[in-house]
Amino acid sequence: MKQVEFTDIYGLKVGHAQNLRAATGCTVVLCEKGAVAGVDVRGGSPSTRETDALNPVNLRKSVHAVLLAGGSAFGLDAAAGVMQYLEERGIGRDVKVTRVPIVCGAILFDLKCGDYRVRPDKAMGYEACRNAGSGPVSMGSIGAGTGATIGKIKGPDYAMKGGVGSFCLQAGDLMVGAVMAVNCMGDVYDEREQRVIAGVLNEDKKTVGSTEALMIENYRNETDLFSGNTVIGVVGTNAVLTKAEANKLACVSQNGIARAVRPAHTTSDGDTVFTMATGKVKADPDVVGILAARSVENAILQAVRSARSVSGFPACQDLKS
Repeated sequence: MKQVEFTDIYGLKVGHAQNLRAATGCTVVLCEKGAVAGVDVRGGSPSTRETDALNPVNLRKSVHAVLLAGGSAFGLDAAAGVMQYLEERGIGRDVKVTRVPIVCGAILFDLKCGDYRVRPDKAMGYEACRNAGSGPVSMGSIGAGTGATIGKIKGPDYAMKGGVGSFCLQAGDLMVGAVMAVNCMGDVYDEREQRVIAGVLNEDKKTVGSTEALMIENYRNETDLFSGNTVIGVVGTNAVLTKAEANKLACVSQNGIARAVRPAHTTSDGDTVFTMATGKVKADPDVVGILAARSVENAILQAVRSARSVSGFPACQDLKS
């Protein structure tokens, strides 16, 4: 088994677009030939697009793109730009008069980082598609991770910078990878180092505390956490999967979030994972799931480690200096 690029998976491209001054952006994963897709929504505050189409009982056989965007629910507007980009290139379901691309998506809440009046829109979604390519995936404070923050239980003054990350594994001909935008309420934990590497800051603002400990200590607290959280992402693979298997893979992939985020899947997170299978390699679905969970976990770690400070939110790398 070895590490490869997410975009080494046949047919998948990744593109980012962002407004650095406003601290928001979007990321798109394109599969112009179509991919068998699934989704698992585990958080209690999701905002998504076209997830019902991925239910195995429904008609849609494949999707052509998944959008990950900031801007809270406003950011779903960026999907219109993805639709336009694909339609212009004749990509989508043939309905005779045109082709209708199937574009799924999910958003994260970044309105408290930067300028809340600027959100991902149709133009930004289109730009992300134009930027999409098959090279190494840029990570950190870019795309959907531009305004992402983590560890927000004590408010923005004690939160840190999140980001977008990518990781992919290859075993023989099988490839499974993930692109994750990390904007969780909780802390990010590295199992190999057995420590929290980023999250809620202590009073000294130089060391990281424990969101779980604070929540347990204040279990009677009913403070509105603004639903300003979420980990969203795409697991891609070249495995041959049915639509039902793709949905099961999305479910298993959430294990990676549970390993890396503490706590995960809270009522104020909108944790959502999409899967895209390009159907080139026959593989045991359970093996695909093992690699997917590992890729999600490591993509989350990469997102945090690659992030840089934005709008005054310190990044993981700042704590090492």
